[in-house]
Amino acid sequence: MEDLNRDREVIERVLSNLASPATERQPVASEVVFDRERDRYLLIHSGWDGYRRINEIVTQVDLIGGKIWIQRDGIEYGIAQDLLDAGIPKDRIVLGFKSPELRQHTGFAVA
Repeated sequence: MEDLNRDREVIERVLSNLASPATERQPVASEVVFDRERDRYLLIHSGWDGYRRINEIVTQVDLIGGKIWIQRDGIEYGIAQDLLDAGIPKDRIVLGFKSPELRQHTGFAVA
């Protein structure tokens, strides 16, 4: 349970560091959504770009079976690097957006 709570805190801190409020120059905000009951964590873009509505998931991270699953990664350099920098070992991170056949070549957990 201690590891699970630590993983939750790391994920929330990493995603919160990437969030930013909308400004006059940048009207699209980056916001976080944390669902600790289902262990699902999102970074979303939300706002208006002129007349165009923006509301999209940038990154989705789930906790499944004691591992951190990156289901979607819209971060330019990859959210996995932030998790590694925060002390999460590679063998506990699954690149869920990669097919099972490709995961074995990533150096991260397969599942």
